[in-house]
Amino acid sequence: MWRFVKWTLLSALGLVGLAAAYGVYIVFINPSLHMTVNKQTFVMLADNPEMLTQLGAIEGSLVDFHSGKLSDESWAHGERERLELAENLKAIEAYEPASLEGQEKLTREVIIWFYQAALSYKDVKWSVGELYPVNQMFGVQNAFPRFMAFSHVVVNGKTARNYVERLKAVGVKFDQVIDVVRRQAELGDVPPSFVIDKVVAEMKGLIAAPAKENPLYTGYVESLKKIDLSDEDRARYAADAETAIEDTVYPAYQRLIATMSDLGAKATPDAGVWAKPQGDAYYALALRQQTTTDLTPQEVHDVGLSEVARISAEMDAILTSLGLSDGTVGARMKTLGEMPQYQFEDSDAGRQAILDEYTRLLGEVAARLPEAFETIPPQKLEVVRVPKFSEAGSAGAYYNAPSMDGTRPGRFFANLRDVRETPKWSMKTLAYHEGIPGHHFQIATAQNLDLPLARSHLPFTAYTEGWALYAERLAWEMGMYKDDPLGDLGRLQAELFRAVRLVVDTGMHYKKWSREQAIQYMIDTTGIAEGDVVAEIERYAVMPGQACAYKIGMIKILELRERAKAALGDKFDLKKFHAVVLDNGPLPLTVLEHVVDAWIEAEKAT
Repeated sequence: MWRFVKWTLLSALGLVGLAAAYGVYIVFINPSLHMTVNKQTFVMLADNPEMLTQLGAIEGSLVDFHSGKLSDESWAHGERERLELAENLKAIEAYEPASLEGQEKLTREVIIWFYQAALSYKDVKWSVGELYPVNQMFGVQNAFPRFMAFSHVVVNGKTARNYVERLKAVGVKFDQVIDVVRRQAELGDVPPSFVIDKVVAEMKGLIAAPAKENPLYTGYVESLKKIDLSDEDRARYAADAETAIEDTVYPAYQRLIATMSDLGAKATPDAGVWAKPQGDAYYALALRQQTTTDLTPQEVHDVGLSEVARISAEMDAILTSLGLSDGTVGARMKTLGEMPQYQFEDSDAGRQAILDEYTRLLGEVAARLPEAFETIPPQKLEVVRVPKFSEAGSAGAYYNAPSMDGTRPGRFFANLRDVRETPKWSMKTLAYHEGIPGHHFQIATAQNLDLPLARSHLPFTAYTEGWALYAERLAWEMGMYKDDPLGDLGRLQAELFRAVRLVVDTGMHYKKWSREQAIQYMIDTTGIAEGDVVAEIERYAVMPGQACAYKIGMIKILELRERAKAALGDKFDLKKFHAVVLDNGPLPLTVLEHVVDAWIEAEKAT
């Protein structure tokens, strides 16, 4: 069934893409709500070539109209997208709930929630696009080379040529970003000084080497060796890439470096958005969008403090049982993390050993999945290193979804900038979170659902990250930490880390904590390596509210599971509960609660 649905979807995607490219739109009489949502999604994708490439549906095919283009980052495009979103919202609201049933009724609720949340920023004058389009986490300056390395696939001559076309297009893209950055600065939206320092240093490093030594060139040349081309074509494409890097890419980076350096004169060290015009309103909106709840900043802060106290007590009991009883929990965990016997060798071989161990752990838990799940998604997962050029500003790990056509596996990126940040006893938890049964399992499952494309891919962070944090706990419940108290400490430290996020994110953006205050609180409380902590705190500074989604999402999923257990008693089936949570795709937590409650009532009636 999925194979039929997938290829029907891909064919439709290609047709709509071609139609959009030529300004032609297919008109349906009395379209279903799902047809309307798909049309809206496809039109949006046709206007965002990088997003279309991320999906990996039609790269290099006859209907590939996009893989030589980059997405428009201009201020005008952001305003146009907002207007289109408002029109799309009206179209979905026009469907009367009473006329819908099943998944279409749920789709209406989900899409309206998403559109309204996105449009809620309209009164914040500087928020047409990203808070900071140039930031150390996912700014355009590192997102572009990462996109070219891991998303733009070179599978034939067409995609090889289009790789070079995208290199040539980066000058326009960066100039659009420069214009947005300057406009936002005029309206009071200037990144903190430490963010500017980081991105300027990163960009200078990216263009320091000759073009032939740049990853944009070396990775491309390697990919050319793997496809059917003549030696003459390979040489020509490689030369074209070198020229594009020298004549377009490097000058674009130099212009962006100059812009950000000039902006440094207006910057302050304030880490929180409270310091900006309408900053408090922006943070409240961001917190609602990220957590998909109506919790206030103070309520989130209080939940964080409560969870920090609970988890710290559990960790204290284990540490004491291991003979580590002196000092705070954070201090004892720091001591544990620095013990040589739990460290990998600081070498290329040691870093490869880390990747190999993550792969082994994922294979181990994969064999146990049938104990907790009815259906196991078939998409493959691989563990790779965070690119060296973005290690310094990146999180400790992140995940990229597999492509829809199956040519690109899901990827768990591990940050290996400092082996001391990866003590051996911490690895299980990260593997379960980023891979199985966490992000890869959930996202691959969503890709296989017979639902509109948007329902499988909407970025409800509290759901996706809440599931991944829940997956860490689930692995513990399945016995993956049995007879491994140190591994269990790693799990609890990771959960403590997410509870601390509630405290420091609201601390910086709502309570006006400084960057340094937030760093010190996290180090003292968790014992996590300083390098990891600094990168995390600086991440929260540029992504307000996002870090709060993890713990809030986990709490809600656990709450719903306990509600189902209490209501169903002996009828409760863990596999069925997981199917309800996963088989409807990503949902706002408020909507997930409605879905689970309806399932409970249906189960009671059987």
